[in-house]
Amino acid sequence: MRAVIQKSVGGPDVLFVAEQPDPSPAAGEVLVRVKAAGINPVDGAVRGGFYPLLGAPPFILGWDISGTVEAVGAGVSGFKAGDEVFGMPRFPKQAGAYAELAAAPADEIAIKPAGIDHVHAAALPLAGLTAWQGLVRHGRIQSRQRALIHAGAGGVGHLAVQIAKALGAHVVSTASPDKLDFVRSLGADEVIDYTSKDFTGAAGNFDLVLETVGGDHAEASLKVLRDGGVLVSLLNVPDAARAKAKERNIRVERMSVTPDREGLVELAKLVDAKKLSPHVAKVFPLDQAGAAHAFLATRPIGKVVLTV
Repeated sequence: MRAVIQKSVGGPDVLFVAEQPDPSPAAGEVLVRVKAAGINPVDGAVRGGFYPLLGAPPFILGWDISGTVEAVGAGVSGFKAGDEVFGMPRFPKQAGAYAELAAAPADEIAIKPAGIDHVHAAALPLAGLTAWQGLVRHGRIQSRQRALIHAGAGGVGHLAVQIAKALGAHVVSTASPDKLDFVRSLGADEVIDYTSKDFTGAAGNFDLVLETVGGDHAEASLKVLRDGGVLVSLLNVPDAARAKAKERNIRVERMSVTPDREGLVELAKLVDAKKLSPHVAKVFPLDQAGAAHAFLATRPIGKVVLTV
């Protein structure tokens, strides 16, 4: 099979296409013929050696896949050859998504939403599961609650805004000036231009904050949370912020996304109900993976996807 590999860590130019052995599905796995592979910021961090999840190269990057089942391993009964599937298998271990074929545990993929193509389905798993798990599993969001979602035009943020709205929350989000209209189009009730307005000056008393930015955002977010609220962060929360949160009975959840078939099924339901739509900023062919990584570094609206 053709796959994008790297033999050293570095910039986008370390990525190149090479022939690799075809994977075979082990017991409990399916072999997926990949039609599209989503790219996430973690991919670039691993490629550059800043986040060595996969150890030393060579390795095949990527976790987001959408494609068709090519074969099933022993003991698999939920899928058959030809099924259209999507998922984020094996994270944070190697899934090898940037390839023509990928073997995936059957309990870490799901049937692709019927209402979108493979490109958009590949844009959904990692960012969508991060948003879903952050809001639902960790945040325990409820209808009519007030939620603040940072970076509402980003890969995770633009999906989180839609999910929170679909679950009945009042959603406020932050964005840069050129992305305000996009975030409004997702259904956000209020969008704050963070370059001209301090979000802590917004109407406070939020029940939940989803923090995706880092820096001092976690501690600053406590200022707009009600006593007893929830701060869900994708990044480390400083001890000082945790101490302040404890004084006000604010629950702090530091989360990392995990493979989640149940979550994928829920995301697919929202997509097919037309309540969730992943936005794809640009699509690149497999042999332009380096260019795709360089484009992602410009922080486009939504997601970047490779077609295989």
